[in-house]
Amino acid sequence: MLDDSDLSRVLVVMAHPDDVDFGAAGTVAGWTDRGLEVVYLIVTDGEAGGMDDVVDRAEVAEVRRAEQRAAAEVVGVHDVRFLGLPDGRIEPTLDLRRTIARVIRQVRPQRVLLPSPDRDYARIAPSHPDHRAVGSAGLDAVYPDARNPHAFPELLAAEGLEPWAAPEVWLTGGPEVNHVVDVTARFDRKIAALRAHASQTAGMGDRLPEMMRAWLTANAGRAGLPDGALAESFQVVPTA
Repeated sequence: MLDDSDLSRVLVVMAHPDDVDFGAAGTVAGWTDRGLEVVYLIVTDGEAGGMDDVVDRAEVAEVRRAEQRAAAEVVGVHDVRFLGLPDGRIEPTLDLRRTIARVIRQVRPQRVLLPSPDRDYARIAPSHPDHRAVGSAGLDAVYPDARNPHAFPELLAAEGLEPWAAPEVWLTGGPEVNHVVDVTARFDRKIAALRAHASQTAGMGDRLPEMMRAWLTANAGRAGLPDGALAESFQVVPTA
């Protein structure tokens, strides 16, 4: 696994606004605190999220974009990009692979954070079909698409985007875990980032930090961290 000191840029590709904050906001805050540049690519606007039938879905999309930008600022991320694809209907198509490969070549990250493409039967919520589709397309974009000059040659010929090999992928929300990050000191920032998604979390009240604390405590306990520690969990995949 790469040491953070060997990195300068990280690309985070997620399906919906708030996905990165539920899964990895504490970890992202640690990266930016160390001076790493982190870029978010959000595939949908999350317009199908929430149960409020009074608000027009197009308005929901605008609200959720603004909430994600605000949450990103909390953890030190200032470059947030949106693809605007339809929430709930993402598939790992060649077009999505090309789009993610394009951003990988633009950003040139040493690490890419993705949702896991694998279904977790013990915990079904992280295995939303959009998450799995983005994880699958993202992994294919990392390997082989972004690094192969003959994959989507138009990216080089028409757009001048040189191939880029990201040597490491971190997956969140999947059934396999081989790495945890202690986020105890950044728990309040994680909660603040989640609170920024008010359209999704405002109704949770005190249940939000309680739920997050229980989840992160369990992650830390499984990893053998000391009592009181809070951890986010990942599967780290080398791609070099």
